[in-house]
Amino acid sequence: MENKEIASFFKLCGQLMELHEENKFKVRSYTNAAFQISKFPDPLEEMDPDYYGSIPGVGKSLIPQIEDLLDTGRLPYLEEWIEKTPKGVIEMLGIKGIGPSKVRVIWKDMGIESPGELLYACNENRLIDYKGFGEKTQAQVKASIEFMMENQHRVLYASVEKLTNSIIDAYQNANPSERIAPIGALARKALILDKLEFAVTSDQNLPDISEVKSEVEFQRVDKDRFELECFQRSATEEHISSLQLNGETSVSQIYEKVGVNFIPMEMREGHEEFEWAKKYSKEELIQTADLKGCLHNHSTYSDGIHTLEAMARHLKDSGLEYFGICDHSQTAVYAGGLTTGDVMLQHEEIEQINAELAPFKVFKGIESDILTNGDLDYEEDVLKSFDFVVASVHSAMKMDESTATDRLIKAVENPYTKILGHPTGRLLLSRPGYPIDHKKVIDACVANGVSVELNANPMRLDIDWRWIPYCMDKGVMVSINPDAHRIEGFDHMRFGVMAARKGGLIKALCLNALSLDEITNHWGL
Repeated sequence: MENKEIASFFKLCGQLMELHEENKFKVRSYTNAAFQISKFPDPLEEMDPDYYGSIPGVGKSLIPQIEDLLDTGRLPYLEEWIEKTPKGVIEMLGIKGIGPSKVRVIWKDMGIESPGELLYACNENRLIDYKGFGEKTQAQVKASIEFMMENQHRVLYASVEKLTNSIIDAYQNANPSERIAPIGALARKALILDKLEFAVTSDQNLPDISEVKSEVEFQRVDKDRFELECFQRSATEEHISSLQLNGETSVSQIYEKVGVNFIPMEMREGHEEFEWAKKYSKEELIQTADLKGCLHNHSTYSDGIHTLEAMARHLKDSGLEYFGICDHSQTAVYAGGLTTGDVMLQHEEIEQINAELAPFKVFKGIESDILTNGDLDYEEDVLKSFDFVVASVHSAMKMDESTATDRLIKAVENPYTKILGHPTGRLLLSRPGYPIDHKKVIDACVANGVSVELNANPMRLDIDWRWIPYCMDKGVMVSINPDAHRIEGFDHMRFGVMAARKGGLIKALCLNALSLDEITNHWGL
């Protein structure tokens, strides 16, 4: 059980206690413990229970609960609160825009016990009659519920990758002479999945999926047509409609027949891949092994879990050439954003680390908040002290397309901006991105020599892969950044590569596929 999962038990416990108006100091002890556990760098499941008390925010009374949770997977105290609370009310705690106190009003005063009932009440304009609720809150709640309902049976590819591999291994172990392969959206590594589909050559000894929460489907196909059947059951209808399938014996023949280069599985979406295949080959497509450096990461200077030095040494040991630290800037107080004094201290440490780890290099970066007027949140004398600036929006996200586009363009035009961070601010399955005119923003990046980030966190993967062809047509470099807040977060780069490959990103246009010398020259350092 990972620390974040442990923390989620205590967080829900705190929410339910607040919902039922438990003593506020007791509530705070659970919510604070949840926060501290989620940030704790070492896995609790590997620690001796005698050391749980050394975790900030974990009092003596919580230590045996952590032990029980790790031993049994249950938290009896939480279960007591769950028994007192209707299931639908617990679901309402997951609606963005309302916390436990507002959910209590909705439940106790309005008599509403599920998200569906609450949506109906919003449609009838009932929320605005209650204290603490206005038209804005009602509209936000309505939008959050609709988004939640639309996505409730969908999962991120990253969250089922291990499950997919375990299903394949289990089938192969039980049927060593048979074949199995993912098909459908799973084979294309779609960012979001409705179900997991597999082609199998025998329907005997199928893996036990009774405990699997996702929908899993096995489709039996003939062994002698396995490759072609997997192709036809995985590519989208739009992709297949551009082909002339008739008697081919291999997938390669299918593309040769229409006069284009081989199109890899993840690109078979029916979105500009045939135009791509007339210009590029699969050998040019970005791979994780092509990455030479790792940009946009957070350390303990702001809201990261591991120290700057620990992260740098890990990346050097991993064979990379450079590391871009981009802790949060001063406006992001909630994330421990760096004051001017913090920046100076960090730069001094970076110089020491660079002296010790050369030729490996730590670039002095910052993730500077884009203010509502499009300005970056440091004065020029601070901005010019950085090697590079990732400019990102983290606040005031309720913008119309024109406002959001103008805000990003002004930030891109700042002479110190080198990378535009997660352009739409989306969180997949949790929050839609704010609307922007992608073409205008990308054109501004062209004009100002700014790269676009593909934030590799599996919940972001922003810029969306569908806009990579436009970036490539304009010659804009795409930077695959993990936005890592801990060493384990570096692994997210492979999900960024996955999304980049869907959009056809070639190695030559990936910023962090440049060598140390190349990126230094690219930035004019």
